[in-house]
Amino acid sequence: MPLQHSSARTWQRTVLLVGIVVLLVSLVVAVILASVLTQGKQEIGPKMLKWKDRGTTRNLQEVILGRCYSYVMARHPELGDKDCLKIWESLKHAFIYKNPCNITTEDYQPLMELASHPTPCNKSLFWSKTNDLVHRYTKSNHNFLTLEDTLLGYMADRVSWCGDPSFPGINYESCPKRSECESNPNSVFWKMASKMFAEAACGVVQVMLNGSIEAGAFRSSSIFGSIEISNLNPDKVSAVQIWLMHDIGGPQSESCSSHSIQRLKGILEERNFKITCEENYRPVQLLQCVNNPDHTDCRLCSS
Repeated sequence: MPLQHSSARTWQRTVLLVGIVVLLVSLVVAVILASVLTQGKQEIGPKMLKWKDRGTTRNLQEVILGRCYSYVMARHPELGDKDCLKIWESLKHAFIYKNPCNITTEDYQPLMELASHPTPCNKSLFWSKTNDLVHRYTKSNHNFLTLEDTLLGYMADRVSWCGDPSFPGINYESCPKRSECESNPNSVFWKMASKMFAEAACGVVQVMLNGSIEAGAFRSSSIFGSIEISNLNPDKVSAVQIWLMHDIGGPQSESCSSHSIQRLKGILEERNFKITCEENYRPVQLLQCVNNPDHTDCRLCSS
């Protein structure tokens, strides 16, 4: 009888050990299967949306923070109270993990409030199709400011960004062009920033237009024509000076009496602005002549 009891206990222990081993093996198999299945789901998960424009600028956070600190600490220390970390966070939250065709002005409102600052009167310089020339001019003459010379514009100039609903929430491969969807992150940003820049203008303002393009120096579809003009405040802005610039040696497609300039003058007159128009504003033309000193246009300019 004692031998039978001992054998029974041994059998029970054996069965128990086998059960424990089977349970452990089952758990290991379950973990492995779960890992494989999860990995499989990640592989077949949603892919980034594909667009036709360049993707988000690499190291965007470092670029924005670096520009912000450079602007408020070195270029304009009077703005040293601006919180660049908060500015970056507000920009990021405006687009990250969002469909890049569904961006709204509300998304950017916190950023606009954090980064805005006053523009001195008589210094606002608007432009259309003169990107390179106008910014060469403001770099050499600090009496004028374009949108890109403000904190908002300085941080975002030549930078792109957009989000995506899928991980990691930022699309570095492609972003939508305006032709693909109008409510994309960059378009909404620049429209809001342009509106704010125009609203802040006071005194005499200038606009530099390109008189050498066949499409017309003034276009209603441009940012200047569609947003900035309508947001200039007649109670704050006393006059608008048009600088119509021609390329050195280039075609003189437009003059101050041409159709598109007359159309611009009509729009401004309806809003009770005083207007002047000058072709090849001398200080800017002299800057053009730095690269073309021997050209006939420049010899006439210097005579």
